[in-house]
Amino acid sequence: MKVRDCLVSAPGKAILHGEHAVVHGKVALAVSLNRRTYLHLKATSDGTVCINLPNIDTFLCWNLSEEAGQRLDFDLLKRLRDFMGLTNGNLDTSNMATLTFLYIYMSLFGSGELPSLKVSVWSELPTGAGLGSSAAYSVCLAAALLCASGAIPAPLKEWDHTCRWHQEDLELINSWAFQGEMIIHGNPSGVDNTVGTWGGMLRFLAGKIIPLSRVPLIRILLTNTKVPRSTKVLVARVKDRINKFPPIMIPVLDTVDAVSSTCEKVLTEMTREPITGEHYNTLEELIDINQHLLNVMGVGHPALDMVCRVTLAKGLHSKLTGAGGGGCGITLLRPETDSAIIQSTMQDLKDCGFDCWETSIGGPGVHCILLSYTFVLTQTQTHDSFPQILLPSNCSSS
Repeated sequence: MKVRDCLVSAPGKAILHGEHAVVHGKVALAVSLNRRTYLHLKATSDGTVCINLPNIDTFLCWNLSEEAGQRLDFDLLKRLRDFMGLTNGNLDTSNMATLTFLYIYMSLFGSGELPSLKVSVWSELPTGAGLGSSAAYSVCLAAALLCASGAIPAPLKEWDHTCRWHQEDLELINSWAFQGEMIIHGNPSGVDNTVGTWGGMLRFLAGKIIPLSRVPLIRILLTNTKVPRSTKVLVARVKDRINKFPPIMIPVLDTVDAVSSTCEKVLTEMTREPITGEHYNTLEELIDINQHLLNVMGVGHPALDMVCRVTLAKGLHSKLTGAGGGGCGITLLRPETDSAIIQSTMQDLKDCGFDCWETSIGGPGVHCILLSYTFVLTQTQTHDSFPQILLPSNCSSS
């Protein structure tokens, strides 16, 4: 069958407020990051299906004629695991990414002749850092393969540079992306793929996800401490502390809930009226309060404390984002913050051994990009089988 070439992009995510408290029925606010994943799907005629993932050093191709006879033997996911020789003990990042691609590809095309194509993905998001890298990947896969199969239309018109899909198409993309997240994570909340699909900010409460229609674009520093952590262990630690000290911890959870709700109110005000310094003062205070509360919950880490100290020395306010125990932190940047201060702060954080980027929150969700744009790829990301087509030169990598 004939498939459509396409280039799509989806954002990562950060938790602004409500980490861990959301597990106990409190409000959490998740926001999109303007650090994105890009996927280029190209139709080929060589009888193979290929996936190139240079960020995780994965470059694979399969001969369709050799594998076509196996595709209807067993339940799809089990067959794909068997085909790849996977067991629960070797489901690493590369295997999970490959399995997710094959699952969506086979699900959408498996009832007919399998098309020959090449999928190439590059991401500005570090893996395993709690920034929604797997969800951005799943959203891009879902959007590109749905578009290539004709299940959703190609939204770009001749005069468009980028374009988003209609609501019903986004819902279909999100549902397939969620299936990808289930393959990778087992029992995901659905927050990450929803942020990747719609962008902006969403409110998550008791399993209900509500995207907010308008969100101000706010600059931040995003710092990856590169300290590994286990979300499962940290969630259990918070639960143990709640069970041990309920009169202390239940009010802490209620306060986090109030922080999230207050932040949502402030951000909504910032979309309806002129933004003032007082808005930023309030956001900074909420960041400080929540960081202290997260330390009370037991999910802080000396590396995250270092992020807070380094940035506060420059007059900037930071908190952890995600599970804590290492991972990433976010730092609010006011509009009037001098660029020299930002650069010196980033250098100080890098001197601590951290990765640091200036970016923003509240950007757009998944969208299609005009293929005729000029694309650039840095030398360190090249590979013999990886096409020199990826990051649009007009798209910020900040």
